Amino acid sequence: MSGRWFHPRGSLARDGWETVVDGTIEGWEHTGLRVARLAAGEGLPLEPGAEKLVVPLAGSFSVRVTEDGDERTIELAGRASVFDGPTDVLYLSAAATAVLSGEGRVAVATSPTDEIRPTRRIAATETPVELRGAGASSRQVHNFGTPQALDAARFIVCEVITPAENWSSYPPHKHDEHTPGHESRLEEIYYFETAPSRVGGGRGTAEASFGMFSTYSSPAGEIDINAQVRTGDVALVPYGYHGPAVAAPGYDLYYLNVMAGPDAERVWLISDDPAHAWVRETWDGQEFDSRLPYTTDENKEG
Repeated sequence: MSGRWFHPRGSLARDGWETVVDGTIEGWEHTGLRVARLAAGEGLPLEPGAEKLVVPLAGSFSVRVTEDGDERTIELAGRASVFDGPTDVLYLSAAATAVLSGEGRVAVATSPTDEIRPTRRIAATETPVELRGAGASSRQVHNFGTPQALDAARFIVCEVITPAENWSSYPPHKHDEHTPGHESRLEEIYYFETAPSRVGGGRGTAEASFGMFSTYSSPAGEIDINAQVRTGDVALVPYGYHGPAVAAPGYDLYYLNVMAGPDAERVWLISDDPAHAWVRETWDGQEFDSRLPYTTDENKEG
């Protein structure tokens, strides 16, 4: 069952992309993701018919956008890695055609829709940065694609940085049932990256870096993922309780989340697993992890 919903790096490669998640996957309908490594001079087309969010993972990119008969090029300054703070991102309307070029690794979140929202560049400095949890459950969230930050038609997109030894996506929670004001129906993509911890003194290698991720069944359906995750791996959560996502000692963990569902309202409402919901109360009075937030400037300081 985990083989259906967990995909190691490269196993979803297609059409010049290292990863393609879309409606061709059985049981998948509302969200999509494309990930590529581009070299200088390369370009990849982005077709209309879905709203998109271009997220530089490492490197800088240009997007040549054609929409309503006009053509313009939008520059995304990017970052050295996903552990270097927020990045510029670009929301592309479902009517836009584009060509993506640059040098580095880039992700494109998608959701099929015919609703048109304005194409918009969100600068790194505009991105809401949230510290969530406390203590060993501290993590950093970049909310560039949430309803509070972005006027999108369907999807909710954010990224999470979890320092070495910390727990994230915890307590385990679900969003697979429509309960107005309490829970929304959202399928979810997790795209992972890992790296030696920035406070590890330079030891460890990118190839050895890893974290752990778990998903288990709810009344909405049976699912079982208990996997080591590394850079480029993808977990799909159509339903079920998901979490924790754990950063192994010595290694930092990143994931990009893409969520959308059939509900009329674009909102993220969750239900904790009742067996573990009490853990949130233990955070009261605890400080955030002193290593957070991770920023580009901090990295430059060494």
